[in-house]
Amino acid sequence: MYLKSLHLQQFRNYRDCLIDFEAPKTILVGNNAQGKSNLLEAVELLSTLKSHRSVRDRELVLEEAAIAKIQANLERAYGSVELALILRSQGRRTVALNRESLRRQLDFLGILNAVQFSSLDLELVRGSPERRRNWLDAILTQLEPVYAYILQQYNQVLRQRNALLKAFRFSEAQEKAELSSRDFQAELALWDAQLATAGSRVTRRRARVLKRLAPLAQAWHASISGKSEMLEVTYAPNISLEQDHPEGVQQAFLDKIQRRRIPEQRQGTTLVGPHRDEVEFTINQTPARSYGSQGQQRTLVLALKLAELKLIEEVVGEPPLLLLDDVLAELDLNRQNQLLDTIQDRFQTLITTTHLGAFDSQWLNSSQILSVQAGQITRVAW
Repeated sequence: MYLKSLHLQQFRNYRDCLIDFEAPKTILVGNNAQGKSNLLEAVELLSTLKSHRSVRDRELVLEEAAIAKIQANLERAYGSVELALILRSQGRRTVALNRESLRRQLDFLGILNAVQFSSLDLELVRGSPERRRNWLDAILTQLEPVYAYILQQYNQVLRQRNALLKAFRFSEAQEKAELSSRDFQAELALWDAQLATAGSRVTRRRARVLKRLAPLAQAWHASISGKSEMLEVTYAPNISLEQDHPEGVQQAFLDKIQRRRIPEQRQGTTLVGPHRDEVEFTINQTPARSYGSQGQQRTLVLALKLAELKLIEEVVGEPPLLLLDDVLAELDLNRQNQLLDTIQDRFQTLITTTHLGAFDSQWLNSSQILSVQAGQITRVAW
């Protein structure tokens, strides 16, 4: 797939900016806080409908503007596609495919595939379990867009169940009879069944995608480290996952819910389910999060990102876009060369940087170089 053009209107600090991509690699150069990352964020939104930098649409709309629009022309193996996303400072966003509004945002996902790699991705290793779960969920959404709906269903059930547990805990503490124990147990049993059904769909898909991703990451890690280190990527679900069929996984959920019933009622929150899953990384049998050096952690994240590229290409049948947000400064020369050699002209790549010194002349000569200053983009001759 190839991103031919990107049009930003009142998005972040871009008032009206049209970019035509004329080379497989585009280098965006400029000082910090000029809008380089905003441009990559726009592509990320078209790919996943999410931003890793913001959760509120109003933060994405230019100050004092009512709406922002991101529009792109994309070339896929099956033909040209036009994507449009309209964000509102107040109200719901809307999406369009080939100038036709889509009723379901789900139908917008999976059209533009992209892998983003930024300095923030070091949090994959040293950050919270939630960071790793979100990473896994983002990959799944690109490979299987319906997963976004599955995850949404699970989170809705989780919120309702937590609200019930919290209400009962409050009722018990206040010694009020608004929610009798019998009514509570009957209603909780209904949410237990829904939690097990929705949760098993999330858990099984996470397990399957990590099973495919782990060998790819291990191979890349061995290559980058000169085979001096062995990486293991392990899915550690919150429930026992001894079998991969819906009934067995649902039963494992229900069994654990029964075991955790008293602590859940005491704490007023759900303690069982994929919202408490973990992904574990070990290097030479040592937890990377606790003991890995910064160099080891960077190698691990680079291996994971290269594995993402390969997996999406295998499943989708086309190479995804690669978005590199000021990441070369985080990598030493060996890791930079590994990354740049892998990219070549195989993956269309958008790279942000504060200076061009990190690139050799061959790369610069084969790249489109754009200067970014205060939301204005100009071509740089090289």
